[in-house]
Amino acid sequence: MRHLVTTPTPKNPHDRRPRPAVPAAPPAPGTPRGQGNERGTIAGDFVEEALRCAERRGVARAALLEQAGINPATLAAPLARASSPASSPARSPARSRVSAAQYGRLWSAVADALDDEFFGQDSHPMRRGSFTLLSHAALGSRDAGEALTRIAGFLRLVLDDLRCEIDTDTNRVRIRLVDTASETRSPRPMFAYATAFIMIYGLLCWLVGRRIPVLAAHLRCPEPAASDEYRLMFCDAMFFDQPASYVDLAPDCVTLPVVQTAATLKVFLREAPANFIVKYRNPDSLAARIRRKLRQSPPVDWPDSADIAAALNMAEATLRRRLKQEGATYQSIRDALRRDLAIARLADTTQTIAEIAHALGFAEPSAFHRAFRKWTGVRPAAYRGMRANA
Repeated sequence: MRHLVTTPTPKNPHDRRPRPAVPAAPPAPGTPRGQGNERGTIAGDFVEEALRCAERRGVARAALLEQAGINPATLAAPLARASSPASSPARSPARSRVSAAQYGRLWSAVADALDDEFFGQDSHPMRRGSFTLLSHAALGSRDAGEALTRIAGFLRLVLDDLRCEIDTDTNRVRIRLVDTASETRSPRPMFAYATAFIMIYGLLCWLVGRRIPVLAAHLRCPEPAASDEYRLMFCDAMFFDQPASYVDLAPDCVTLPVVQTAATLKVFLREAPANFIVKYRNPDSLAARIRRKLRQSPPVDWPDSADIAAALNMAEATLRRRLKQEGATYQSIRDALRRDLAIARLADTTQTIAEIAHALGFAEPSAFHRAFRKWTGVRPAAYRGMRANA
């Protein structure tokens, strides 16, 4: 597979107050030119998980990080592993972030080194080229329902310890991830379930040309340290230590027609997984159009939902409905973009924290501090110091 966030900011009652124009920040470091507008960032936790898969099979991390263009010092920085204060609610540790393109290159490097696109997480390796064959097999489907059946059948042939089963009713489409060795044995790590889901979901969304809403996710494994990041990858309604592992999708997704062709498959495989690792992103979707429009102006000038709908020549209710079909909201798009701009400014500029907060549309620096700590687990100044030390 040549391939394999968003967080809320506080509502700002002064968003409409006129402020001086501020130039938009550049794409996050490491993002290839021309891709910054449509790529999010990945927590360092997932980099570590992928590296551990390789190290368990005797592959050193240094060469893999070099191929991915990831600075190992960033991952080794002490703050990247610092725990939250004991007095605060449970949350993921502070973490560095990499671009989706960097993580995609790491994903491919690990798969190449192991000749296993499932990273040694099954007793039967998923040999290189398996995802390409899976994509060709699913491409001939009539609709998403048939594609899911083909995907599940293909994975049954290449994996021994994890089986994908599809169960559909009027309320949801359930993708079961069954530990076939024994339902009573210890559950596998969250990263294994996530790897399977990313492949299935990313391919399915690409086939129908839109992001399919994820309704809920139940996992047998304990809650991982990076559970907030996994919720961005799956959905908010995510539950751990469950008796079975499954993900529920919107019920009407099975009727969506497959819209891709052999020609578009070549592009998809060339850009995967960076094109769907931060959930699936269709460059022609409404969410992508909104991101591009927001990038054209500084965050202090971003319009509200009514104004962006008018700019796109549609009713506000239509905008909400179409974004919901793509698994997004206008606020989540703004939040994700503001988060990535904050990280880029802290890493690549000498602006003060107050100047960055103002440039990103926060009424007060304290609101920016709260939002950034929710995004990364640390204060903005601490994150900047971590990057400088790295």
